[in-house]
Amino acid sequence: MSSVLLRSAPALRGALRVSAAVKPAAMASTSFVRGKATLPDLSYDYGALEPHISGKIMELHHKKHHQTYVTGLNGALDTIAEAESKGDFTKAASVAPLLNFHGGGHLNHSLFWENLAPASREGGGEPAGVLKKAIDEDFGSFDAFRNQMNTSLAGIQGSGWAWLVRDKQSGTLQLVTRANQDPVTGSYVPLLGIDAWEHAYYLQYENRKAEYFEAIWNVINWKTVASRFDKA
Repeated sequence: MSSVLLRSAPALRGALRVSAAVKPAAMASTSFVRGKATLPDLSYDYGALEPHISGKIMELHHKKHHQTYVTGLNGALDTIAEAESKGDFTKAASVAPLLNFHGGGHLNHSLFWENLAPASREGGGEPAGVLKKAIDEDFGSFDAFRNQMNTSLAGIQGSGWAWLVRDKQSGTLQLVTRANQDPVTGSYVPLLGIDAWEHAYYLQYENRKAEYFEAIWNVINWKTVASRFDKA
């Protein structure tokens, strides 16, 4: 990996540790083809999350929007590599904003697909076990947590994400929001992210984004969230 990449965009040191193919019950891991990021496969069909998220939205979101981030990330990495080879470190550093945006978009979406599952196959309901206990302790109850998450999503101005994270320093669960495609970094470990960009819901819900925020809970894959919590 480019040394300038690590110096210019430390927020993305983990962003390239993304699986090249989303596998059932698998966590994101490093997997590249000849150093290139690739669009991950889904472990379910595009229409599998209906009626909560339409197949058309899922297809466009995955094949078009996520692919744009993959293409942009690879382009930024190529630009950095070429600039480094010529000793033009100023140009390499200038690519950092694109690297953050496209790299963050690739990472966030790769995690997001794993957060979802058909309602007929482990999607929806409530978490169980130690994750449920932690949510109850840090938010009061699952319903209180879900309401706070929806409030955080509704409060995002423009485009962004809301995340359930675990703070590695305190060990507690927290809610954080990120603008645009900024990834979750630092002491926070992302457990559950919900995409608040219009492309995630507008074809189906139009301007009624609150309905999307309510509907997506029916297809949350709590086993994946619990697995991330156990490893955090």
